[in-house]
Amino acid sequence: MRFELLKYLRGWSICGKAKDAIDQSLQFTNFLCLLHLTNTYICSTTIVYGPSMLPTLKMTGDVLLVEHVSPLLGKLECGDIVVVQSPDNPRKTISKRILGMEGDKVTFLLDPNQTHTRRTVKVPKGHVWVQGDNVYASKDSRQLGPIPYGLVLGRAFYRVWPPNGFGSLS
Repeated sequence: MRFELLKYLRGWSICGKAKDAIDQSLQFTNFLCLLHLTNTYICSTTIVYGPSMLPTLKMTGDVLLVEHVSPLLGKLECGDIVVVQSPDNPRKTISKRILGMEGDKVTFLLDPNQTHTRRTVKVPKGHVWVQGDNVYASKDSRQLGPIPYGLVLGRAFYRVWPPNGFGSLS
């Protein structure tokens, strides 16, 4: 498209600097479109706040790389750390670990302070069961129920900040 526009503009009596400015604007627009598509469908970053994933993720702003391909292809597994759109607040995202896939039976403590209050749930089709690593400070599937697969935005796979925590998430 850029080339057709430039061919069209060559017929105009515009000075060379204006043509260069238009060409650079088109290149910048293409770059922004590519950046948007990459951020939306391939890989993005997220910042983690809060104690729910302690000790795996810190409370004060770990920056994670999140890939968006695995949820689209149905390639998530138990143990993966995922970024999920909150069922309570669609403007908020939460980071949790998958503990159960559709069809799995998950046994969990209703109250982590009381070990005798267990419950078993079968994860329905099209859902995952997520929990924070810090069960004492996490709002997760124990309160929200199974999470629809469509709310899983991506799989966190790499910590890029802080520098002393740089590396793969496992």
